[in-house]
Amino acid sequence: MNISLTFIVIAAVIVIIALISGVKIIKPWQKGVVETLGRYTKTLNSGPRIIIPFLQSVQLVDMREQVVDVPSQEVITKDNVVVTVDAVVYLEVVDPFNFVYNIANFWLAITKLAQTNLRNLIGDMSLDESLVSRDAINTRLREVLDQATDKWGTRVTRVEIQRIEPPRDVAEAMHRQMKAERDRRARILEAEGEKRAAILVAEGEKESKIRKAEGEAQAIKAVAEAQRFEKLTVAEGEAIAIKRVFEAIHEGRPTEDLIAIKYLESLKDIANGQATKLFLPYESSGILGSLGAIGELFGKDKTTAQ
Repeated sequence: MNISLTFIVIAAVIVIIALISGVKIIKPWQKGVVETLGRYTKTLNSGPRIIIPFLQSVQLVDMREQVVDVPSQEVITKDNVVVTVDAVVYLEVVDPFNFVYNIANFWLAITKLAQTNLRNLIGDMSLDESLVSRDAINTRLREVLDQATDKWGTRVTRVEIQRIEPPRDVAEAMHRQMKAERDRRARILEAEGEKRAAILVAEGEKESKIRKAEGEAQAIKAVAEAQRFEKLTVAEGEAIAIKRVFEAIHEGRPTEDLIAIKYLESLKDIANGQATKLFLPYESSGILGSLGAIGELFGKDKTTAQ
C-alpha cells in the first residue's frame, strides 16, 4: 500500500514538473524558435506559450537593436600611411529563423566582416580623404554589411567610425601644416582688413574734401550774389537820383537854383581829394549858367546899395 502511494506521488510530481516545463513565457522583445525532435516547427510571438515537454524545445531570439564593437586595427591607406581604425555597428534581427539556422556564430562573423570591409574601404583612400570622409565611409560600410548579413536574418541600421588615428609623427606634421595654413589665412584676413580700412579712410577724406569744397563754393556764390545785389541796388539808386537831377535842370523847376547850389557843394567835396584834374559833365553848363545869373543878381544888389 505504501509503495503504491509513493509511486503515485512520484508520478504526480513528474507530471507537474512536465506541465511546468511545457509553459514558456516569451517577453515582448523576444521571439521563440520551436523545434520538435530536432526539427523546426514554428516561431512563437511574445506571451505565455505551451509546448510539448521533452519533445519540443524553444530557442529565444532577442529582437532589440544590438551593438557590435569592432576592435581597432591597423590599416594602410592609399598613400602608404598606417592608421588605426575602429568602429561600432548597430543591427537588429528581422528573421529569427535565418538568425538561428544560417550562421553558427553571428557575433564573431559580423565582427570579422566589419573589420575586413573597413580595411578595404580605408585602403582605397588617401590619409586626407579618410580623415574628411567619415560620413561616406559610414554609409558605404553600412550598405556592404547590410547586404552581406541579409541572409543571416539581420539588418544593419547604422555604422559609426569611432576614430581614424594616424601615427604620431604624421599627426604632428599635419598639426604644423594646419597651424601654418591658419597663420597664413589670419595674415591674409588682417591684410584685407587693413586694406579695407585704408580705402574707407581715403573715401571718407575724399568725401569730406568734396563737401568742404562744395560748401566754400556755395558760400562764395552767396557772397557774390549779395555783392551783385548791393551794387545793382546802389546803381539803380544813383541812376534814379541822376535822372531826377537831370529832369530838374532841363524842366526849369523852381528849385533849380537850389539844386545847382547843392551840386556845387558836392563838387567842393570832390575837389578836396588828391586828384589834380576834375571832369565835369556836359550838363553842368546849365547849372553854371544859373549860378552866373545868381551872381549877377547879387552884384546888382550890392551896387544899388552903395
